[in-house]
Amino acid sequence: MASSAGPEIERLIALLSKLPGLGPRSARRATLALLKRRDQLLLPLSEALSQAADRVKTCSVCGSLDTQDPCAICSDPNRDASLICVVEEVGALWAMERAGAFRGRYHVLGGLLSALDGVGPDALRIGPLVARAAEPEVREAILALPATVDGQTTAHYLAEALSKADISVTMLARGVPVGGELDWLDDGTIAQAMRARRPA
Repeated sequence: MASSAGPEIERLIALLSKLPGLGPRSARRATLALLKRRDQLLLPLSEALSQAADRVKTCSVCGSLDTQDPCAICSDPNRDASLICVVEEVGALWAMERAGAFRGRYHVLGGLLSALDGVGPDALRIGPLVARAAEPEVREAILALPATVDGQTTAHYLAEALSKADISVTMLARGVPVGGELDWLDDGTIAQAMRARRPA
């Protein structure tokens, strides 16, 4: 089928379609919106992307993304250095920060163990986590990993790897979400909530 747009537009569509949640149709709509609002959207986005490519780096301590190294969270003296929350990716860290319920430090693994995808312990930032857990001020590692097979496999591996450190290793509670109704929940969530029940 012949292209209805020039190569520059097609390239923009192709690149946008590689982003999570955007397929070819969504990428075409996004491209059209950007081109229609060139001054308000396209040019500022282009500048923001360029600045991010130049300035954003990976934190050498926790693995997060920031314009400084160590990142703002690792550099913040008001954060509780005795608590390390272990997350799969930076997006999970951002979600935890949005919730505002944690004031410790983080450790980004960079993925999950997955035999199917060939991801072993050496592909993740497990060594640096074990080293951080051995620091005298650390007293707890909180495993905030997905409730998936790979997430659970990774959590068990980390619990074993951290067993030599003199710290507590905990996991996020799982169960009924705030505002959730039982008849809409899956069986696994209900079973987990029942096992994790606490005094009222």
